[in-house]
Amino acid sequence: MTENERAARTLKHVLQKPGNGSCADCGADNPECGSCSLGVFICLGCSGVHRSIPDLGKVKSLRLSHWEDSEVQFMSERGNDAMNAVYEAALPVYYYKPTHRDCQITESRDGMLMKRGRDNGQFLNRRFILSLRDGTLKYYTKLDAKVPKAVIKVDTINACFQPDKIGNPNGLQITYLRDNITRNIFIYHDSSREIVEWFNCIRAAQLHYLKVAFPGATDAELKPKLPRSFLKEGYMEKTGPRQTEGFKKRWFTLDHRRLMYFRDPLDAFAKGEVFLGHRDHGYHVTIGLPAGTHYSGTWQYGITIETPDRSFLFTCETDTEQKDWMSHFNAVMNTRMSPQEYTGFLSYDGLCAEQAEI
Repeated sequence: MTENERAARTLKHVLQKPGNGSCADCGADNPECGSCSLGVFICLGCSGVHRSIPDLGKVKSLRLSHWEDSEVQFMSERGNDAMNAVYEAALPVYYYKPTHRDCQITESRDGMLMKRGRDNGQFLNRRFILSLRDGTLKYYTKLDAKVPKAVIKVDTINACFQPDKIGNPNGLQITYLRDNITRNIFIYHDSSREIVEWFNCIRAAQLHYLKVAFPGATDAELKPKLPRSFLKEGYMEKTGPRQTEGFKKRWFTLDHRRLMYFRDPLDAFAKGEVFLGHRDHGYHVTIGLPAGTHYSGTWQYGITIETPDRSFLFTCETDTEQKDWMSHFNAVMNTRMSPQEYTGFLSYDGLCAEQAEI
């Protein structure tokens, strides 16, 4: 018996141990690969994710690869159940672990979700329909309603989990553009699995749209355009365009090149937005406020954003917050704009000032 035949026989025996017969990540039966870095057995699909993680990407095929005796011993001493108990020990109790059965979206998804009212702040049951064919997400005030309350195009959607902000462990925030104005809706479902599947389906529908819009793009190029967490959120103070108004406390959300601000974190509409372009187009950020600024606020740590049209003045509560915002602003302004972002920059001209607040 050759060394590799002996390794293959031992691995086959190890696979018979409880937990090893399905993928450690998604639960798919008969895993075809093993992570020599973590000591778990995974399916072919999940192996691609593991290979993309620096320093943890040593993955081998159970049938086709050559296995060293030390690697086989490593797998034998660990295994899916033991290692998942370690790596998933800190997961919150409400967290739903996605499986290989999740979100096989075909043409649509239809279901009831709790949605926060724009004016009264109450969560009420609303019907949502996601259509892959139409590229839209619609919601209705009643189950049998014929006319949707809103029709949202999937290409304008960003979605991210917001359990703390919404006050529910399964809270999801959906942000989209309506008439070039940012609109937020806040939803949740009692089932964590249900809300995760809605999130995944939104991403799947948007990926479908992007593949049609950009037929030559790879999945890796399209992935950053899919719904993602905001770069940063938090309170700052700001003044108006004349820079003589008092500084007012606002909730800010940085979504890549769009800096939006709200009176309250759960506001349906942004009070205004600032587009953050590349430095070559006249965008800069500096610590502090311009000399002579009339300041009547309570926070002392200033930030000035210069755009081709005007300056925006902000203050932070602490120097730590100031440095963190500065780091994010600089990172955005140092990133080259894509052709699509540059087109958006041209159409955004003049719109980035306050939409309702001056």
